[in-house]
Amino acid sequence: MTISLFRGLRSFLQQLLTKPVTWLANRFSSSPKQEAVFSSLSALQQAQLADTKKILQINDVSRIILFSDHHKGKRNGADDFASNEPAYLAALHFYEQQQYTYVNLGDSEELWENNIFSILKYNKETFAAEKPFINRQAFVKVYGNHDVFWHFDPLAAQYLKQMYGKAVPILPGLLLQYQQPGAPAMHILCTHGHQGDASSDGNWLSAAFVTYIWGPLQAFLRINTNTPAASKMLKSLHNNMMYQWSSRQPGLALITGHTHQPVFASLTHLERLLLQRQLAAANGDNEKLRQLDKEIPRRRQEYDYVQLDFANLIPGYFNTGCCCFSDGNITGIEIHEGEIRLIKWEMQHQQAIRTVLEKMSLQELAQSLSANHQS
Repeated sequence: MTISLFRGLRSFLQQLLTKPVTWLANRFSSSPKQEAVFSSLSALQQAQLADTKKILQINDVSRIILFSDHHKGKRNGADDFASNEPAYLAALHFYEQQQYTYVNLGDSEELWENNIFSILKYNKETFAAEKPFINRQAFVKVYGNHDVFWHFDPLAAQYLKQMYGKAVPILPGLLLQYQQPGAPAMHILCTHGHQGDASSDGNWLSAAFVTYIWGPLQAFLRINTNTPAASKMLKSLHNNMMYQWSSRQPGLALITGHTHQPVFASLTHLERLLLQRQLAAANGDNEKLRQLDKEIPRRRQEYDYVQLDFANLIPGYFNTGCCCFSDGNITGIEIHEGEIRLIKWEMQHQQAIRTVLEKMSLQELAQSLSANHQS
């Protein structure tokens, strides 16, 4: 009887509030505005550059893994992370054994749809797997829009101590610096990527409103107001703005999450396949063409947007993808052995499989960014 009444109330409120909530979402949309995105990213970059003690120096023996967008919930039907937990735990075990530094790029906890007590209760195993990185002082936690709670809630530090056994700083971003002898430094700005989002990249009041009222209201009403992670159009628009900003910054690469779409050296998977097809056609590689002509239509069903100049992009924008794909796979960005890599982890017959999807040497990336801004 109680469940029936609850469902009836939800249905009534959906009919009553869907239109005004959708109007409000469009009026104060999370759809990115270029001026706001550029301004916010530039402010973050300048703040990171000014605090030189917090710049992380890296070299060809550095080991860094970046994951984002887990959206850990309470292991119910609405928990996008539930099916990905095995791959994530296996990945963390591997990276801890290999002594990587773990950069968590935000939206790790789904705090729009869940309260902090549910998160603490149902994610003990993942927090335990993250804790060794903290104990080694090899863990960086960046906040996103769905876990902006960590940035402003007055009790956040206490909850983090409950999760990990010690205090954990919460950051808007991290700046890496890579430099070869005799060459200019390359900076890599790592942040969640919701910069410029009017609903969650603003002041304390807007962040509190989103966390305590707006997010839970959308979750209760089951209304999708098209955030970049859910909308193909916004995903394309947001990735493009991230690229446009990064391409104008001399000697800088940008790594974000937020859209849940992996991007490597400014190319999505579909764009990379189309580039491979151009090369195969030029080389007369008919077998490769046949393979690509089978693969490309499948990828277009998932994501059909292609930048017109995709063959001439500056390779400075990267996106981790996410740890909540519906097939249980997770993707991330590795920096190791002088390379930057897009990697995937998946479970096959209860075995964790790590696959390097794309890779590029840091030296090549630094030279490409330098050359593009000198030309």
